[in-house]
Amino acid sequence: MEAIPLTSLLPESFDPTEYKVHFAVWNQVKHPIDVLATSPDEWQGWNSWRSVHNDFNREFIFSVAQDKHDSTHWLFGGIWEVLERGSEQQAHSYTVVLREDLMGPFIRRLWVRHKRSGRNIRQRMESVLPTMTVSSILEEPFSGDAFPGHDRINHSLADLQAVVGQARADWRIALESMKGVSVIHDKETGQRYVGSAYGDTGIWQRWATYAATLHGGNVGLKALLEEKGDEYYRTNMRFALLEYWSMRTNDAHVLERESYWKDVLHARSLGHNKN
Repeated sequence: MEAIPLTSLLPESFDPTEYKVHFAVWNQVKHPIDVLATSPDEWQGWNSWRSVHNDFNREFIFSVAQDKHDSTHWLFGGIWEVLERGSEQQAHSYTVVLREDLMGPFIRRLWVRHKRSGRNIRQRMESVLPTMTVSSILEEPFSGDAFPGHDRINHSLADLQAVVGQARADWRIALESMKGVSVIHDKETGQRYVGSAYGDTGIWQRWATYAATLHGGNVGLKALLEEKGDEYYRTNMRFALLEYWSMRTNDAHVLERESYWKDVLHARSLGHNKN
């Protein structure tokens, strides 16, 4: 099936020579699509940032955020008018305002397909527009990754922070009334930490504590965080569920299964568990 060109959705008065495209990509700390989905103010900050060059030197910015799982998939983040251009480099030197009258209904709903060439994330629109196509248009604005199922969780701490920050109902409802045993693994080293949620604390509340504190109060994880730093920790530490049960499950069973998985995964001898 022939792809629909992005030009088919643009206003008749649209002049690409008045635009720079901002291909927002992971900044080693946060994924732009999470920022776009959760924080309008922070997303505005991404579009007001000046590097060492005066990249946003045209009247408008056509902003898109890269998907975490497909580098050719971009979510439309609005058209920004550049009102002022400060000279300070590596700072929020541009004053920008969202032009909701220009394609406003498509913000966080329009998925664009484009394979970016080179490393430049701020490009002249007329040079890239011919290869930008419409991938899909969502019925509702994108609000973050949907809950994948208890047996399909394999998310970074940064992903978890985005989910908790949004207080996503699908994730919260699925996890808040469940006890369970989880594993946190470092994708760089393979080292693991096995933990559990029991008593009156469901998985959602326990993971929300990790999202807030990063280490959840665990001695081994605190030491790792101090050694590696926040950025490494948020990016490389990934969460998954090993087992999960209703809140009626006896705590002794949860703790017995936690100890079992610590042994199986060598989480004490080769990982970060200290007990």
